[in-house]
Amino acid sequence: MELSMSGSSLRTFGRCVNFLARVASELVLQAHPAKLELNTLNSSRSAYGSVSLARDFFDDYHLDAAASAPSSTPLQCSILLKSLLAVLRTPHGALDRLAISLPEPDAPKLQVTLHCLNGVRKTYWIVCSAEPEVQSLALDRGRFPSRLTIGPRELARLLSNFQSSLQELTIIATDPAAGLLDAGGDIGGKAVELRSYNDPAKDDCDTRLHTQLWIDPVEEFVEYVHAGDPVDVTFGVKELKAFLTFCEGCEVDILLLFEKTGEPVLLVPRFGLDDGSSSDFEATLVLATMTVSQLADSNDAQQPATSAQHNGEPMAATTPPSVSNHTKIWSELSGTPKSFDANRETHAQMKSNAGTSMMNDTSIAPNVANAPRIPPVADNANNIVQPMQMDHLEEHHEVLSALPRSQHHPSNWVGTDDNDDDNEDEELLVQTTPHYMD
Repeated sequence: MELSMSGSSLRTFGRCVNFLARVASELVLQAHPAKLELNTLNSSRSAYGSVSLARDFFDDYHLDAAASAPSSTPLQCSILLKSLLAVLRTPHGALDRLAISLPEPDAPKLQVTLHCLNGVRKTYWIVCSAEPEVQSLALDRGRFPSRLTIGPRELARLLSNFQSSLQELTIIATDPAAGLLDAGGDIGGKAVELRSYNDPAKDDCDTRLHTQLWIDPVEEFVEYVHAGDPVDVTFGVKELKAFLTFCEGCEVDILLLFEKTGEPVLLVPRFGLDDGSSSDFEATLVLATMTVSQLADSNDAQQPATSAQHNGEPMAATTPPSVSNHTKIWSELSGTPKSFDANRETHAQMKSNAGTSMMNDTSIAPNVANAPRIPPVADNANNIVQPMQMDHLEEHHEVLSALPRSQHHPSNWVGTDDNDDDNEDEELLVQTTPHYMD
């Protein structure tokens, strides 16, 4: 096998190697007569990455006669990705072309040659694994009923709302035509939710930051297709960011296809309306998802409010509408909450007690009907109702104005000005009661 590449193909090859290196540590090369496949699988078997480079992608692509036969087994070898990354450390702008050669199908080493623009030629020999573990995975895109297409920059902006140490992400997709609302009714039309997943088995699960992001598909996605009941998928964030960086470098959108909880998620680049039919390379990322659905937690939290709304039953108010916030806060802090009816009875009792006390004051001097009365001072009229509640100012004023005022009524007192501070200790001046009896 001999092949070479240059220019934009060389830069794209470098992006493919960097993408696969962030998924796993070992790279398997399979040479077919019409294409070259680069496959990798991580140690936990939860992420599979594949890049297919067509024959037109290379400047020169040659296989021997035995490997070129259609019925023959593809030529393959396995190398460490960190070794290939060390070879591609040279800046692409300083390279003229790159050549890869495998002299024999069972050759122990893979030869990589870098031809620099300054005339320098660098040759590297990468050791091949004795028994490469080849994993081929083919998924039909038609099996996935739900999909969404988003630009890499938009996806990076959405992921920036989550912690950088987040390992798993949950995507919840709902039908846009359903028009689901939450208890507050403020996320209508936002059919997609991104939610951070924290393992409940860990000790610090409750102390970690939980983030939920509701998205309107019309505003953020290029395409969004989902019908039926809500579904959720939870997968790794590390591989998602690696594929995001790859698509951003290639300037293509990201197409994410999924089915339901426990089924794999497929990510492929979206090259345009033709969906990559005319592109000379293809990339695929398959991620395993968790088998436990995350919709149970959200349904339990929203079940009381949602059931009441669907049945047309009004939600019970916790406090009467006429009770102020101050009363509610006082009741919660004091630990002795009082009902609104009890407070109303207390105010009524205070008003009746105030009227009785005024009648007792009038009965002190029953024989002063012919005595000249001193008109009340207007400035001191407000002092009459000052000990009462301010909310019942008008009611007390009407009750007191209908009663006769005696000489000992507080309106005959002369005190300090109302604008003086309460902290100033001044003596009250009491007017002498005139002699009415000879």
